[in-house]
Amino acid sequence: MRIDPASHMQPAGTVLPPNDTCELLARRLRTDTQGEVLFDDGSRGRYATDASIYQITPVGAFVPTNERDIATAIDIARDLRVPVLARGGGTSQCGQTTGAALVIDNSKHFRKVLDVNVEECTATVEPGLVLDHLNAQLKPHGLWYPVDVSTSAQATLGGMAGNNSCGSRSIAYGNMVHNVLGASAWLSSGELVEFGPVGTLGARAAGIAQFVHGLAQEHRDAMAQHWPKVMRRVAGYNLDIFDNQSERPYTADGSVNLAHLLIGAEGTLAYTRSLKLKLAPLPRAKVLGIVNFPTFHAAMDAAQHIVKLGPTAVELVDRTMIELSLANPAFKPTVETALIGKPAAILLVEFSGADKAALLPQLKQLVELMGDLGLPGSVVEMADDARQKNLWEVRKAGLNIMMSLKGDGKPVSFIEDCAVPLEHLAEYTDGLTEVFAKYGSRGTWYAHASVGTLHVRPILDMRADGGAKMRAIAEEASALVRKYKGAFSGEHGDGLCRGEWIEWQFGPAINEAFRAIKQQLDPIGLFNPGKIIDPPRMDDGALFRFAPPTAPKPYRRIELKPVLDWSGWNVNADPVTELTTAPGTGGDSTGGLAKAVEMCNNNGHCRKFDAGTMCPSYRVTRDEQHLTRGRANTLRLALSGQLGADAFTSEAMHDTMDLCVGCKGCKRDCPTGVDMAKMKVEFLDHYKKRHGHTLKDKLVAYMPDYAHRASRMPWLLNLRNRVPGAAWLGEKMLGFSAKRSLPEWRTDTFWRGKDTVAAGLFSDQASVLAAAARGEKVAVLFVDTFNGTFESENVFAAARVLHAAGYALHTVEKGGGHHCCGRTFLASGMVDEAKVRAGALIDALLPLAQAGVPIVGLEPSCLLTLRDETLVMGFGDKAQVVAKQALLFEEFIARERKAGRFELALKPATAPILLHGHCHQKAFGAVTPIMEVLKLIPGAEPELIESSCCGMAGSFGYEASHFEVSMQMAEASLLPAIRARPDAIVVADGTSCRHQIEDGAQREAVHVAVLLARHMML
Repeated sequence: MRIDPASHMQPAGTVLPPNDTCELLARRLRTDTQGEVLFDDGSRGRYATDASIYQITPVGAFVPTNERDIATAIDIARDLRVPVLARGGGTSQCGQTTGAALVIDNSKHFRKVLDVNVEECTATVEPGLVLDHLNAQLKPHGLWYPVDVSTSAQATLGGMAGNNSCGSRSIAYGNMVHNVLGASAWLSSGELVEFGPVGTLGARAAGIAQFVHGLAQEHRDAMAQHWPKVMRRVAGYNLDIFDNQSERPYTADGSVNLAHLLIGAEGTLAYTRSLKLKLAPLPRAKVLGIVNFPTFHAAMDAAQHIVKLGPTAVELVDRTMIELSLANPAFKPTVETALIGKPAAILLVEFSGADKAALLPQLKQLVELMGDLGLPGSVVEMADDARQKNLWEVRKAGLNIMMSLKGDGKPVSFIEDCAVPLEHLAEYTDGLTEVFAKYGSRGTWYAHASVGTLHVRPILDMRADGGAKMRAIAEEASALVRKYKGAFSGEHGDGLCRGEWIEWQFGPAINEAFRAIKQQLDPIGLFNPGKIIDPPRMDDGALFRFAPPTAPKPYRRIELKPVLDWSGWNVNADPVTELTTAPGTGGDSTGGLAKAVEMCNNNGHCRKFDAGTMCPSYRVTRDEQHLTRGRANTLRLALSGQLGADAFTSEAMHDTMDLCVGCKGCKRDCPTGVDMAKMKVEFLDHYKKRHGHTLKDKLVAYMPDYAHRASRMPWLLNLRNRVPGAAWLGEKMLGFSAKRSLPEWRTDTFWRGKDTVAAGLFSDQASVLAAAARGEKVAVLFVDTFNGTFESENVFAAARVLHAAGYALHTVEKGGGHHCCGRTFLASGMVDEAKVRAGALIDALLPLAQAGVPIVGLEPSCLLTLRDETLVMGFGDKAQVVAKQALLFEEFIARERKAGRFELALKPATAPILLHGHCHQKAFGAVTPIMEVLKLIPGAEPELIESSCCGMAGSFGYEASHFEVSMQMAEASLLPAIRARPDAIVVADGTSCRHQIEDGAQREAVHVAVLLARHMML
């Protein structure tokens, strides 16, 4: 296909209205609604992107609080001729939720389940409700909504309807369009219309139905000729509701439901108020057969035969994805259970039903089928539920594994949804692989083999020649799709990257029919212009997030010298081999910081609310600004100069980074490795160098330096907690919340009691090194500022436990005080000072680490600094040597016990045990070890509290400006779980976690070392 570029110089939905119009819109919204009006540059930038390659700055963002807000906003926008773009999770992969429009964010307040009819298996929901949240509410009724997209933790139902989403089990349940029974929506005129079965429609909806019916009759022959017959045809307006063309009709009885006209329309026809959904019984049993194939072609060819067995899913994982998964410690054990030798690809074949015993014969049929196809012994039969769940999690992570490639070249989504009939799947994939090779790239294949839709993303550098290659590949791919009578858009919609292919797919006559539908429902073009009707060119560089040199405003990075080492991100990758160049060779003028920030591809995984830590501030505020993605986008815009000069160290940037609590949840949970905690350290150093440090900053940062002296006069410093009015005065002068007690100073610190309370527990360095050389059990106990100064009993308990287990102990000290990891300085934006302290600590530990002596710490944030930040402070190999020996107390015990070196006689448990994991424990995978250690207590059955950050996060929760947010984080799950178990012992290894629990629940929380010491046999 060819489109005249001149006709698309300024396509609809890409050009902002005049400034005075935008300003008037903002004023009227603030006056006439109760919603949040976000028209500042940062907010507009955060809403300018989705999970696609595109970026279009919106007029502004509006977060409505009630239905009246939405209706009023539509009215105001109509009056001012400003386009409206409805948005849910903002995770569209084709640019559907980007545009020069008023973006209305439904995800914060419009997330309720309005009704559930268990008998009729229906649910009515608001469009901002997340799929996983709906299914959690349906589970007690034995029901679920079966359009199970891999982004179910963040995908909203409204967005899924706009895209006509599908999911892994669409072969059994169909697409979104097959599972929507009705919709209530506003038209651009302001009318609220009910869309549903044609026999139930009101006057306005009936008129629409009659009009569409006429178009379907008029274009009957063209539809028969051009309309794709595959089920995975999600593109365009569903004109075929009156003349079915799909291999799976939209309704079981062949009736017509006008709501189906809106599904897949990408918010261009109406603004959804609510959706009525068709539910399905929750499968009680599942079994899984993993078929191992010697060649990729064999896997593709077998899919057409496997589907005849009636599976609920047939999902592909190719060799590249297998290898990437095997290289990931979190996935490796799971993937290994699915493999027979070294297959080129595997297919996950699932059967589900009411009874597992009845499903086992289907697994046997799969085994027999593969034997008939010449592949005997190729099936791993998996009936265990836990093993199945783990394997599906790896499959769901497929896209995210693929997107974690470093460098400017990234896997780009634009043809990954093409759907072809199964009998042609092998030939189609072979042909497309040849196309990739022709243009110097390759693709990694995975996903829905059951329905002929395979996700594949060639690696392209959109900052350079990626746009031209994308166009060329798309044109050759389209020829293959047409050859095999498939659909160019088979799952993720059209948006900006496939919109121009609609006319190619359906022909000019049907395309004009689509235009007529748009004109009938939205005659003024108010809703999401430039999508489906009159879209721009897919390769319009001016619309790219990373605009190429030929674009009017090419993407450029500012000059910046980082204080941390980001060179590991400053690389380039080969698009075929995916091998990266040496650190520091990527040409990033910010030393790799910008490239690290640019790893965020807006997939929205940080919006999830399930188990895990990320992102605690978003879970409280539900604001895009206070989201890992929102912060990354703001940093990217600042580091590329798009927010103006000095934006990186501006007050607006500080506001954006302010609620990042440094939990490191994103370090573990972000699929593309965006470590916002480390980025905040970098930002804060630059910001404070420009704006200066407050007295509060200095009090927090230098605490390790003055703690030894301050502990000599605790009575004076503790007056703040005891004298009426002192806390109030402290808040006014220093910013520490009067509602929060501060840690109590004490004279009996560890260092003063080491030779008395801990007499005989510690040895000098020479003795420990000699013992290590003899192969004896030794350890260095790293005593941090907090445990050593405020909770010395934790250190003594740890020492007694390790000594009783036969370990010779040593602790590093310096004259008149102790060594510090630098954590408080990092949190206060003083990286240079942190390097001094951390460097001294590493030098002190280095001889012991070189001798293989384990370095055991009690405070997660301090000990894990040795495994994280110190590695990017410029210390070289010595930091790596120390990091390899650094272990948390529970990690050390779990490791030693596994090796048969740790034995300790313990008394039985006398009460239930609840565990709250410190954020850094979760981020570094240290929660499992602490559970293992707790189980050493006879009869103990510890329960992990499924919680995010406790809300304290070092000094964060002590600050008056953060107190309310801190408590909201704690009340989200942690404190209610503790209050619900008044009989339980609460274990929390984090100093600040224990303080939050004491303040918020009036309960004692203890370090695991204390609990073990209490249970030691005397």
